[in-house]
Amino acid sequence: MRFKPQPGDLIEIFRGSYQHWAVYIGDGLVNPGAGAYSMMSIVCDRARVTWAGFWDVVGTDEWRTNNILDDQCEPRSADLVVQEARRLVGTELPYSVFTSNCEHFATDLRYGKAQSRQLLLDLRAAAIVSVGVLQDGGVTCSRRRNLY
Repeated sequence: MRFKPQPGDLIEIFRGSYQHWAVYIGDGLVNPGAGAYSMMSIVCDRARVTWAGFWDVVGTDEWRTNNILDDQCEPRSADLVVQEARRLVGTELPYSVFTSNCEHFATDLRYGKAQSRQLLLDLRAAAIVSVGVLQDGGVTCSRRRNLY
């Protein structure tokens, strides 16, 4: 169900064969940033954290607020999530489609626990994502290829 996200909410964006995850940090911004027509690439092992406007990331894709682990984990305070997300902007982090992807990043910010349900629930999606060499202006890898 779509409704106005609140700071600290997780945003799930449906990109066909996979979902992109981001954290709403208020004023229409999400973290990490990703363009509307992008997917992840496994040719990179590092990602630069950025932010972008909400609609720049979502584009015309379907999306929803999805605080996926709220029934299992106590979410961190919205202020702490936003503060940590802003602190990470500009930093370079390890990236792996299996252990350090956008969903891991988002759940770690909200819950202090990195998890990727889409990989657990549908390994086919991970395989499709892992073979792509795709582009975006949001999160970029250290080899200067784009991740998201």
